[in-house]
Amino acid sequence: MGRGIKGSELLPFTLQFLRGRWFALFASFLIMAGAGATYLFGTYSKEIKATLDYDQTTLNLLGFSKDLGANVGVFSGLIAEVTPTWFVLLVGAALNFGGYFMIWLAVTGRIAKPKVWQMCIYICIGANSQNFANTGALVTSVKNFPESRGSMLGLLKGYTGLSGAVMTQIYLAVYGNDSKSLVLLIGWLPAAISVIFVYTIRTMKPVRHPNEVRVFYQFLSASILLAVFLMLITLTEKLVTFSKAAYAGAATVVCFLVFSPLFISVREELLIWNMQKHPIGSPMEITVDKSTPEILESKQVVSMPGSPKQGDEKVEKSCFLTICDRPERGEDYTILQALTSLDMWVLFLATFCGLGASLTAVDNLGQIGESLGYPNKTVTSFVSLVSIWNFFGRVFSGFVSETLIVKYKVPRPLMMTLVLLLACIGYVLVAFPMPGSLYVASIIIGFSFGAQLPLIFAIISELFGLKYYSTLFNCGQLASPLGSYIFNVKLTGFLYDREAMKDLAKKGLTRSSVKALTCIGSHCYRLPFIILTFVTFFGALTSLILVVRTRNYYRSDIYKKFRENAESL
Repeated sequence: MGRGIKGSELLPFTLQFLRGRWFALFASFLIMAGAGATYLFGTYSKEIKATLDYDQTTLNLLGFSKDLGANVGVFSGLIAEVTPTWFVLLVGAALNFGGYFMIWLAVTGRIAKPKVWQMCIYICIGANSQNFANTGALVTSVKNFPESRGSMLGLLKGYTGLSGAVMTQIYLAVYGNDSKSLVLLIGWLPAAISVIFVYTIRTMKPVRHPNEVRVFYQFLSASILLAVFLMLITLTEKLVTFSKAAYAGAATVVCFLVFSPLFISVREELLIWNMQKHPIGSPMEITVDKSTPEILESKQVVSMPGSPKQGDEKVEKSCFLTICDRPERGEDYTILQALTSLDMWVLFLATFCGLGASLTAVDNLGQIGESLGYPNKTVTSFVSLVSIWNFFGRVFSGFVSETLIVKYKVPRPLMMTLVLLLACIGYVLVAFPMPGSLYVASIIIGFSFGAQLPLIFAIISELFGLKYYSTLFNCGQLASPLGSYIFNVKLTGFLYDREAMKDLAKKGLTRSSVKALTCIGSHCYRLPFIILTFVTFFGALTSLILVVRTRNYYRSDIYKKFRENAESL
């Protein structure tokens, strides 16, 4: 089979590639690499606090508004039900630019000082845009590659985890060490990416690719290489003073690595092009869909797990009449059956404790560094480390937990328990800091935070089925902003401000004597993070209850029905 293309074929191949699902996948990687602006809150939050004269409780209220916007994806899902993908992406771009641009106008003094509730709305709108990116890019990609959905989720969410570190390097190269300009960057850059690729991302008929698993491992290798470089350059920037040209060089390498999946996508589309020109005999006959010539289609109909088969249609009872029924674990629960299940409530409580504490730690990282006397550039590196290890946590928990289930029948909730115990170590390092310990704490907190998300989403899909998965995982996700509000706003912000007021009293000053209420010293976050350690430990014990409840289920072959569907092709 030929490998190259003739000069006369270059234009038709380019058009096929730009309309094909491999280029759509590459575009999805770029969109998700810009969809993690919420992880940069710790970098620019100090500017908001200083320029708008906020105390820590008010700043943490903004952090909660951000988390609320980032975790309420119901609106993007409902819009996607009745509109095409390009409209979903455009709405997300508009929300992203509008929300963060208003914040930038506020912190730069270009508009009158907004009221607190207005700032909460701005950041909630900006953060909510990432749900539109998820719906437009992630959900569409999973539909286009249904047999690789696990790898797809890990890769795309992994790129989101790297987003903060990627945009930090671009920000340092373009704007220097001006954190106000970072707000402007996260306003226009993700929006611009969505607008550029808005018509390339759409649902296409899936194709059975002979080496799809190998291709996704190549994408994984490219993403790991990007993460390693980001970690190395972040640490190097701490040891060496970079010039403007050096920052530009680092950002150029980062952009090249972000775009490296494009070469893999071109190669795979070229393979499809050659298969169309020189079809070879195989058990699966490949044909060309005439309505969309760039898409290959198997002549067999793929019956997806969790969807009704032809001839199997049944009259279903109202969900209210079946609420007391309890299907077997792994079968398709209705929404009400799942939400009233003890398993869901146990998982919800573990998520409330684990993700709530993790979001609190991530949102306060900038102030933690400031309280311990680190300069602004060092605080930026802490945020980048959280972003990078967030990626490693997502990849690790997804691939490793899958291997443990398949080979050793280890319940996935057990890995959730271990991840939460690991997070406790990071919180202890913040509560009782030592020289350099915040670097280690940033890595641990970032890794454990990233690892929780794929585990929670996977556990929900495994216990309650896939039929109502999009709704159920959004419901489970609501535990994190609820936990963030209680642990961040009501607990951490309140205790931080109390310590800051004590420091002022010792100096004979009052709140009106200073512009910003700031606490300096290791005592500022000691009590909040001691409490967060115990809360997370309780979450680990809660997760252990789910391990006991589901151990027999995970000892069975939980993927049997999926494999049977695949073998019937």
